[in-house]
Amino acid sequence: MAVKIRLKRMGKIRAPFYRVVVMDSRTKRDGRAIEEIGKYHPTEEPSVIEIDGERAQYWLSKGAQPTESVAALLKITGDWQKAKGLEGTEGTLRTKSEKTSKKDLYEAAVAAAGSSEDRPARKRAEKKADAPAADAASTESDDSAKAEA
Repeated sequence: MAVKIRLKRMGKIRAPFYRVVVMDSRTKRDGRAIEEIGKYHPTEEPSVIEIDGERAQYWLSKGAQPTESVAALLKITGDWQKAKGLEGTEGTLRTKSEKTSKKDLYEAAVAAAGSSEDRPARKRAEKKADAPAADAASTESDDSAKAEA
């Protein structure tokens, strides 16, 4: 039996994610797998690649052949280099930077907007700016009412 390490497609239309699986080469793409050894989410930035290196090494030592796409993933994680005894076993896997919390973002926005003492003064200034325009509108309506009478 020829064993392959390949991708099993999951997810919705236009939103794929894959599982890295070990399966018989004669089974269909999304068929029954012998073992799942990882995940691959290509739509995220950077792509999420989680492969159990120990199990990948085991199956590679038993003669399982990775597909081209899985071989590229194994090279990124460094598991291919470990299995073949090559240099560069650390791989080139990029990880997502830590996300800033909503509280920190809120505090930064408040600091950028200014202190709380400035806010009432701005509101009063806006009301004063709006007041002459409102007075002008009311005098125009008074003038048009006098002209009609």
